[in-house]
Amino acid sequence: MSPNQLQIRRLTINWSLIDEDSYLQQIEPIRHTNELSFHAPVTIFTGENGSGKSTLLEAIAIAFGFNPEGGTRNYRFSTYDSHSQLSSAISLVRSPGCSGWGYFFRAESFYNVATAEEEYSRTAKTQAEYHKRSHGESFLQMAELNMLSRGFYLLDEPEAALSPQRQLTLLAQIRLSVRAGSQFIIATHSPILTGFPEADILSFDGNEIHSVDYEDTESVKITRLFLQDRHRLLHALFEEED
Repeated sequence: MSPNQLQIRRLTINWSLIDEDSYLQQIEPIRHTNELSFHAPVTIFTGENGSGKSTLLEAIAIAFGFNPEGGTRNYRFSTYDSHSQLSSAISLVRSPGCSGWGYFFRAESFYNVATAEEEYSRTAKTQAEYHKRSHGESFLQMAELNMLSRGFYLLDEPEAALSPQRQLTLLAQIRLSVRAGSQFIIATHSPILTGFPEADILSFDGNEIHSVDYEDTESVKITRLFLQDRHRLLHALFEEED
């Protein structure tokens, strides 16, 4: 899939629309970004907590028309209004014929989205019983039902709901959806999800957003170090604490 076939090809940020004293001005990787282009069907946002990857993902979601807490563009509910000014400063460059379909999955508000899904299903006289399943099973079921062809999907730390084995299941589902013409942007700490073939990996570690190879992501390096010699790593860690 060429960049011209992607649902979203580029975004720009108009910083004049963001208050000078906004906390967004303190998030270095975002503050130094005026424009960001997308080149692959799957883009991975990776980086340390607080580096801004979920903040940017949420802003893209809202700019596209998604409900801030998740769901499709048709969802309109709010339990806590916490999104930033960034969404109002972002402009998305869409491809001609861009599909309006998509879904915003976010781990922290999944319970609220699952509740909304069940309420909407009763109105439509269908049956959705996400709360009767485990968190991971519900998440995967919702993904399978909503990841349709040629859609735009944003996933915020989906690994929070999934075991390593279920993360592999999600990767297979993403692969099917990509082959049908979909685009994904995923914010994650998971070395498994980051390993999606030919994904464009963008690191938020440091002063600016930059491309990084899979092997050079911090999550992969730390996980590898732990698996190769966890005793030595834990000994050094606990020695520091003592």
